[in-house]
Amino acid sequence: MNADVVVVGGGTSGAVLARRLADDPDLSVMLVESGPSDEGRDDILLLPRWLTLGADEAISVPYSIEPRPDANSSLVHTRGRVLGGCSSHNAAIALRAPDADLERWAAVAGPGWGPDGTEQAWQRMFATVGVGAAKSRNPLAAAVVQAGAQTGLPVIESWGRGRPHGVGWLPLNARAGRRRSSSVAYLHPLSRLPENLTVLTDTSVERVELDGAGAAVGVITSKGRIGARHEVVLSAGAFETPKLLMLSGIGPAAELASHGLPVLVDLPGVGAHLLDHPETTLTWSAAREVPDEGDQFWEVALFADTDSGPVMAHVGTKPVVPPGFPLPDHGLSITPNAAVPRSHGTVRLRSGRPGDPPLIDPAYLSREDDLAALIAGAVLARRIAAAPALAPWLGEEVAPGADCDSEEELGRYIRATLSTVQHPAGTARMGDPGDEATVVDSQLRVCGVQRLRVADASIFPELPSVNPCLTCMMVGERAAEIISESR
Repeated sequence: MNADVVVVGGGTSGAVLARRLADDPDLSVMLVESGPSDEGRDDILLLPRWLTLGADEAISVPYSIEPRPDANSSLVHTRGRVLGGCSSHNAAIALRAPDADLERWAAVAGPGWGPDGTEQAWQRMFATVGVGAAKSRNPLAAAVVQAGAQTGLPVIESWGRGRPHGVGWLPLNARAGRRRSSSVAYLHPLSRLPENLTVLTDTSVERVELDGAGAAVGVITSKGRIGARHEVVLSAGAFETPKLLMLSGIGPAAELASHGLPVLVDLPGVGAHLLDHPETTLTWSAAREVPDEGDQFWEVALFADTDSGPVMAHVGTKPVVPPGFPLPDHGLSITPNAAVPRSHGTVRLRSGRPGDPPLIDPAYLSREDDLAALIAGAVLARRIAAAPALAPWLGEEVAPGADCDSEEELGRYIRATLSTVQHPAGTARMGDPGDEATVVDSQLRVCGVQRLRVADASIFPELPSVNPCLTCMMVGERAAEIISESR
């Protein structure tokens, strides 16, 4: 099998990229996805069912993290292994990366990745995906919006290009209760895709094949070799993209040699700079029954600039608790996270075998700034829970509980029960090729390798201070622009 461009990974970015490249009828594109199709599957497409999808290992891969003494190491990342990737099993929260965040990207990757340079990509993505307000508004969630306003937070009525501040109903990439993932928006129906786009599902890529001149000429998969006449683009996500690079002989020389892999390109930044939004959970039991209403039950969020940094907190009317805490039948959860995390981790190889999962060390809370932001977020959540609008709704605080009443105790609770918003990024960082931390340049080309690019959350120089799903879709659009312009 051969194609002009082979895109590895049919997830949030890859599905966008492949479909947009196929708009050129003279370019043959092959999209290779390790999981199944999502088409026709109501268990995936009906948005209210998203809460169960992370546990379905037929479409989700669980990734454990390496133990650390300073924070909870038992949490698990779940990444989508299905067309649409994580956009096929997340909560469909649809926020544009704020201009301030993209300006930080432009500072290291050039103006083409700033607010103006990405504007056309954003507009094409919004026109294709469609974003709207939640249609079914839970009354407990509505009370949280009122409570936020009572504590002095502005109510967010519309979502612009600035960094959000306040409390409001989130926009969703959904329509009539069905998700608008990258696969739904860009690939469905598969039977009507252009003839120059081939989608291969249930096909795992084991490595990128390089020729003697150091150029990507194809990929080796579980079903044989696929040749790439023009180039290969990795869109396998923040864990699998660096793993594939290293299995292909591209990465830190000592790391590759320790697993008996050839060192074709010594690229220290591969697998470094792992970013994520660490979060903590506060939960209250309900004083009365909470109606089973909502598009996906987490439609409200809080955004605040605290003395310890920006905080984002999602609000759930189907409560969750850390292990060991009692789960109420009805309740409210608020999950503050460090919106601009300073802790950076790593992704490394477990072995030289493609089937083995990588070693993931997010290094959560290795920077005290992140812990301080989570403590500030927890204090804010408690202040909102104590506001008059929530008095008819809330009973006791079940996690961490009223006994956890000082910042020092909150810090211990946060470290012990830390969770994640499931936003890993940054492990093939985009930047100046002269910086040894850089993996791809502003054209998404892997440094030191010809005809090989990366287009997914791996390239993020910094994590957006909002949910990054739409940013990943924008990266797919922007990558298609770049590749088309280079032809």
